[in-house]
Amino acid sequence: MFALLNTLRGQFIAYAKPRKPKPRPYREAVDPQTIRVVCYGCFRPQRHCYCDHIPLVQNKTRVLILQHQKERTHPFNTARMVTQALENSVLIYGRNENLNQRVAGFIQSSAALLYPDRNSRLLSDLDEGERPDQLVILDGTWHHAKTLLRDIPAVRELPRYQLAPVTPGQYRIRLEPTDKSLSTVEAVVTALKALEPETIGLDSLIESFHKMVETQLAHPNAKYDGIALEQRKQPKPNIPYCLIHDLDNVVIAYGESAGGERQLAKKNSDQRRLPIYWVAQRIGSNERFRCAIHYENRRHGSDVYEHLELEPRDFADSVGCEEFRHRWHNFLRPNDTLAVYNQSTIDLLRNIDVEVGSRLVLKCVQLSGERRNGALESVLRRNRIESEPTQIRGRAGRRLAGLLAFVKHLNIIGREIDGSFQA
Repeated sequence: MFALLNTLRGQFIAYAKPRKPKPRPYREAVDPQTIRVVCYGCFRPQRHCYCDHIPLVQNKTRVLILQHQKERTHPFNTARMVTQALENSVLIYGRNENLNQRVAGFIQSSAALLYPDRNSRLLSDLDEGERPDQLVILDGTWHHAKTLLRDIPAVRELPRYQLAPVTPGQYRIRLEPTDKSLSTVEAVVTALKALEPETIGLDSLIESFHKMVETQLAHPNAKYDGIALEQRKQPKPNIPYCLIHDLDNVVIAYGESAGGERQLAKKNSDQRRLPIYWVAQRIGSNERFRCAIHYENRRHGSDVYEHLELEPRDFADSVGCEEFRHRWHNFLRPNDTLAVYNQSTIDLLRNIDVEVGSRLVLKCVQLSGERRNGALESVLRRNRIESEPTQIRGRAGRRLAGLLAFVKHLNIIGREIDGSFQA
């Protein structure tokens, strides 16, 4: 009996005996000379630092740079050069929704946005009394700049000006959309030369930029000459942030004009397109808005009713412009975002002097690499989006239902993109 216990005790002790640790692999000591030391002024390797070459420029026009979060740590970001050089400059960065909350305290009443637009004026054409006191710059890729403009209403409402560069941009180490596209430092210098040509040091700042580019191109591993147009990345879906999470404060709307389609509008003596039938829906609560509008000296023929897929009885409760503005003002809340598909829908409201607050034009949202989305019906069909059941009569109700399905589809895609980004 005791022999058996001693045998079991010996086996237990042998089992419980701690195992010897495995030998760790041999690691060579790190040579301090091989450690890559980074300059925290320009975020370039210490041996390629260009901070000592950046001049100090006493500019008069205040420069505010709004930097997209993804551009912050880019090794060739030139906004750092601008803020190091210009005494009268500020740079703030972050995600679009954070910038939207912070930017109000930085934008001044005399500010202007440097952004190419079909309605933008040339800075070089401004008289001395028309020149802005503050210039707002969007820093990032062109896609990032578009999202900043889309998601920051305070920036979107600024007057816009553009440049007319006579020579191609020299930012040869980053891919640009066109030959005339400029880096942030090139754009700022060109703008300041137009606004304050007497300022000293702007040419030296451009020379510092050229030195940085040439140094990088001289690197033995540089492969920038082979960048081709077909290598450009397809744009990612640019879903507005207000559509990604909570849709409670999103109101979709659609309006029919007095002439319907363009060929019907030619019958009107008044060139302005005025709304005669307006429908909307608050997505969170499913509250709906419907209102027919009448005007003096305007009568609708059978062709208009046929085009709108409505009948004269649908206009029996029509109201005047003043009453429509009153009803629409009571329906739309101050913190609501008005989402429409075409800009022409917003123009209908402006043509009858209805104040338009925060709004989204969903035709600008890119779901794929296509440049233009086309009509809403074709977008729904191409992306296999099933329209919501129609709750309002007529063509306007059918299009509102399609718009609701499109917004919900964007919400699903936006949640997936945002979730993968946070992960």
